[in-house]
Amino acid sequence: MNRSFNGILEESFKKNWERPALSDFHGRKMYYKDVARRIEALHIVFEKCGLVKGDKVGICAKNQSNWGVIFLSVLTYGAVPVPILNDFKPGNIVFLVNHSECRILFVGDRNWDALSEIEMPDLEAIIKVENFEILACKNPEIRKIRSNFAVLFRERYPEGYTPDCMHFYRDSPDEMALISYTSGTSGFSRGVMLPYRSLLSNVYFAMEVQPQMNNTSNMVSMLPTAHMYGLIFEFLFEMTIGAHVHFLTRLPSPRVIMEVYGEVKPDCIIAVPLVFEKIYRRKLLPIVSKNRIRMMMRLPVIDGVVKGRISKSLTEAFGGNFSEVIIGGASFNKEVEAFMKKINFRYTVGYGMTECGPIISYIPWNKTKLYSCGKIVPRMEIRIDSPDPEHIAGEVFLKGANVFLGYFKNKEATSAAFTDDGWFRTGDLATIDRDGYIFLKGRIKSMILGPSGQNIYPEEIESFINNLPYVNESLVIEDKGSLTALIYPDLEQAEKDGLNNDGLLAKLREEIAEVNGEMPNYCNVSEVELIPEEFEKSPKHSIKRYLYQRNRME
Repeated sequence: MNRSFNGILEESFKKNWERPALSDFHGRKMYYKDVARRIEALHIVFEKCGLVKGDKVGICAKNQSNWGVIFLSVLTYGAVPVPILNDFKPGNIVFLVNHSECRILFVGDRNWDALSEIEMPDLEAIIKVENFEILACKNPEIRKIRSNFAVLFRERYPEGYTPDCMHFYRDSPDEMALISYTSGTSGFSRGVMLPYRSLLSNVYFAMEVQPQMNNTSNMVSMLPTAHMYGLIFEFLFEMTIGAHVHFLTRLPSPRVIMEVYGEVKPDCIIAVPLVFEKIYRRKLLPIVSKNRIRMMMRLPVIDGVVKGRISKSLTEAFGGNFSEVIIGGASFNKEVEAFMKKINFRYTVGYGMTECGPIISYIPWNKTKLYSCGKIVPRMEIRIDSPDPEHIAGEVFLKGANVFLGYFKNKEATSAAFTDDGWFRTGDLATIDRDGYIFLKGRIKSMILGPSGQNIYPEEIESFINNLPYVNESLVIEDKGSLTALIYPDLEQAEKDGLNNDGLLAKLREEIAEVNGEMPNYCNVSEVELIPEEFEKSPKHSIKRYLYQRNRME
């Protein structure tokens, strides 16, 4: 763990100089040599802006190849990138830029329209991501640099920019590499300070579990690059091995996802559960629910043939070239996961957090246990805070190379995040079996205490409710001592089936009464309410539960 992360990037760029590096899907393509030149160009701009080692640089834009160029430029200069999710509201973006003490902000077209430099007084310059136009700056000389840049670059490199010209900043393991802000599920964003050792350990992990990936591999960047899951495993890891990253610059609807995977044929797929849950409900469930198919799946030999065909069709839909699909970022619906396991689809479920940059646990697809998120990864230790970790859920405690330094400018939160003997408190509840497989139960803050002191995990109840015919998504909350299910319904399907609002509500109550019969009495849902729009979510697609909590019974 004593290697320089930037040193590994530099070696990769030199080795893969003539190979494709970054592409916008159905857009421009840049080779490693093109990216290297743009990195050096931005290094010159940083110098002229007076940027020094450790200064913060914000990046707020949708996924695109220039986003990758900018992030690498900041990191390899020795400054600290601050990725900001472009879906955040303008007020949130302003707050994060100011809180993180950014000196330069790179911003996308869509976000800049709603922002003003007056609200971010400490910025030296604001630069447009799409074309590097100077949108605002304190020093007029910076505008001159942008207009005369080609001349400046030629003066510095009269014989051209070659691999021998590259000299990236050399980092040390415990040095802060970046600040990742996450709204999480607690209500307030915190700046997670990740050290270079965390980036290095996560990239080593990817190298260890995907050894077949190399400089001929393709990867689709579909998850937000402002979130650690997408940043590490769909972008940074690929840059260290010379792979080709294809940025999906459009909203990832199921149709668009199938299109990009079909064309790019990635070597590995990183996904959130929502993608597979939508495909299962809209594409697969209508097929397997047909009487003829259900009858065939009851016959042992034919059952194997049917499942094999479904698995093959799904595999081809995702390009057919992947080693496995790694699912993480939120809990996976149990019915969907069981179906994927039943058809022997190449998937595995991992577990991670921003504070671990992100990976915590993983196991290859052919060694998975149903409903488990794998085993603790190399260079990490786990402890379950429970008198009987195999049978009684306890909080997950962690130590190791992946763990963050603390929360930026928040000593109180940092102190609360660690035990006296240095273990990181995740806030997640889990059990761990004798083979080391981890089974997540939910978040401590979302756990509900039953009437007789029983632990109720709302995520487990929601996994049943989400499988009901007219449910898009649900949230189980405590309301005056009983459980209420808030449901965002599938109104389109209800309308097709001739159900008005009252009819839909009655149908759902009837269905949930059946769900209650499958669970302990203390987990029974007493009331059902329909909500008119999707639940608000965090960057990793977890519902922001705190927004929907109600007064508990005194």
